[in-house]
Amino acid sequence: MLNRLRQNIESTQTTAVSDDLDQQGNAAVLIALTNNEQNPSVILTKRAIHLSSHSGEVSFPGGKWEEDDVNLQQTALRESWEEIELRDTDVEILTVLPAAYTWQTVKVIPYVGVIPEEVKLTPNFEELDSIFQVPLSFFLEDKRIRTDIFPHPDGQIWTPAYEFEGYEIWGFTARLMITFLNTYFDANITCENPAPVKDWSHIRKQVEKKWRDNKA
Repeated sequence: MLNRLRQNIESTQTTAVSDDLDQQGNAAVLIALTNNEQNPSVILTKRAIHLSSHSGEVSFPGGKWEEDDVNLQQTALRESWEEIELRDTDVEILTVLPAAYTWQTVKVIPYVGVIPEEVKLTPNFEELDSIFQVPLSFFLEDKRIRTDIFPHPDGQIWTPAYEFEGYEIWGFTARLMITFLNTYFDANITCENPAPVKDWSHIRKQVEKKWRDNKA
């Protein structure tokens, strides 16, 4: 599976960018895959329940750019060290996905990398409750528990929601995961699915206000 990923990255001539001229206020995450050739897993975290923002939610290691970061790739690697003690020397960056925006209008650059399967990861309990791994094959099967429909200034967007060993993977994290799989594994995961649909239109006013404030 990893060989297929490398071939698809090479065929699309996609390489990781090392600079982003518009870094301030932006963020970066690391989609870290274990180097199990046939059955790689992705590293995910559960944010600490005591945090004021996105508490208890599943996310990729990552965070906002800081002035000491040379670029957003370094941001992703620094945050991965701070959150899960993943050394940058243990990460082989393969590619970068297009920028994505959270509903709070934060621009996020997702980097894709490979790490040793046996690497020891330790959660920073000031930020995380736990670290866990999910096989890519689980997401490729697309056995979602629901489809979320979120409001957007240009209409709406959708994301799948999954349950894995007691963790709920949804929202922005699930959207990035599906973008990655559709881009490099031709997964063809779409909104259409037998799973029930949850409509989040009740937060439309909040979303529109965030986007207005961001443009002001």
